[in-house]
Amino acid sequence: MKVEIESAWPRHPDYRIDLVACPATGQVTYGEVVLARSDRCLLVQEQQHVDRLYFPESDVRWELFEPTEHHTICPFKGRADYWSLTGNDEVLENVAWTYRDPFPEVAGIEGFVCFYQERVRVTLDDRRPDGSVVTTKFP
Repeated sequence: MKVEIESAWPRHPDYRIDLVACPATGQVTYGEVVLARSDRCLLVQEQQHVDRLYFPESDVRWELFEPTEHHTICPFKGRADYWSLTGNDEVLENVAWTYRDPFPEVAGIEGFVCFYQERVRVTLDDRRPDGSVVTTKFP
């Protein structure tokens, strides 16, 4: 049964969520284990929130995760489904999420996954003109 979620966009048309193509290569690790890596990430900049880096679903190592029964509702993005990291020595509950059917205003996040950067390490590899790569912690 599909639950209808009320969008806050009609009441707050000036609310800002910007989806920006990230020019660097993003990576998510936990300890020494790479959970996701992509050069096609989206930077999601939502007012009154910290910036988040979203990874294409195809660039996530899904064999390390299991879906959970946990869901949250964002009045500007829709319903989020969560995954726990289970293919590691330590289980991290509900560490990744995605919006399978986001509101039209943020349709560009469909097919992307985000990770709690407070619980795993998210980095950006930026290739310089001289060919060197500089890695920085996100955000």
